[in-house]
Amino acid sequence: MTSRLKFERETIVLGLAVLLFAAFAFLLTGFLTTGNLLNLVRNVSVLGILGIGMAIVIIGRGIDLAMVSNMAISIAWAVKLMEQGTPMQLALACGLGFALVMATISGVLVAYIEVPALFATLAMGIFIYGFGHYALVGADLVHLPPDSDAIAYFGSGRIVGIPISVLFFVAVCFAASLFLNRTRLGRFIYAIGDNYLTARITGIAARPLIVLQYVISGLVSFAAGFITVATVTSIDTRIANSTMIYDVILVAVLGGVGLSGGKGKVSNVVVGTLLVGILFNGLTIMDMPYTFQNIVKAVILLVAIVIDGIVNPRDEQTGQQGDI
Repeated sequence: MTSRLKFERETIVLGLAVLLFAAFAFLLTGFLTTGNLLNLVRNVSVLGILGIGMAIVIIGRGIDLAMVSNMAISIAWAVKLMEQGTPMQLALACGLGFALVMATISGVLVAYIEVPALFATLAMGIFIYGFGHYALVGADLVHLPPDSDAIAYFGSGRIVGIPISVLFFVAVCFAASLFLNRTRLGRFIYAIGDNYLTARITGIAARPLIVLQYVISGLVSFAAGFITVATVTSIDTRIANSTMIYDVILVAVLGGVGLSGGKGKVSNVVVGTLLVGILFNGLTIMDMPYTFQNIVKAVILLVAIVIDGIVNPRDEQTGQQGDI
């Protein structure tokens, strides 16, 4: 019964995305322009990439509120190093290393020190932004150096007419799907999310796998930052203080990834990303105030959470013994 409901939910979200796209195409003058559609798919790509990382953590019954901070500061530091004359490959390696170290610390806090994921990653997000902004980047806005055509190509280039940023998102989805469904580590993450204690009793190395979830989240965060910089040739570190992290959670939960853990797939994130991306692109064209858009986001997220609680109910007994 639950599987059928989850399937219907994903299909309904996809259907709403298609209907919304058709309605905006008919009603909004500038919606079907090439420039707007390119802007839409690029924004969807970045949001979807982050959503994939968030989904993997949520499936393991965690959450990562530090993703956007990690994305912004890690890539901003890499760009800053390039501005200072550091070779591109070394600068990107430093930024990636920073993202992975910060994500590993989050994982250790959750897995070994047993700080609740909500509070651990919230604190890490604040720390990453504060430390990175003042000790590493030193500016709100960092621009890609003019001689960085190799990076800019990922934002403006196309292959057989498809923007590379979209193909990058597809590649991330494909890799995440293979990891979750075709590897033992992926199946173990599902098991940990469904029932942590049972997973440990059966011999699964639960704590290292929890750390791995956050490391993957850090890797995905840097990848999303890379695509952002490649697309707009700059990164505004103040995005860490925006509501973007809630957009990331929204696209995962709206599509059908269960907040209770152990349930969800890549396609859930894809349909959630499409619906949210189309909706807010249309609202932007209609010149809706940003505060109003936040209200819409809050309502949609609240509805998605309520539906998740109905479709994937858990209580103290199921949390300890698994689904009945």
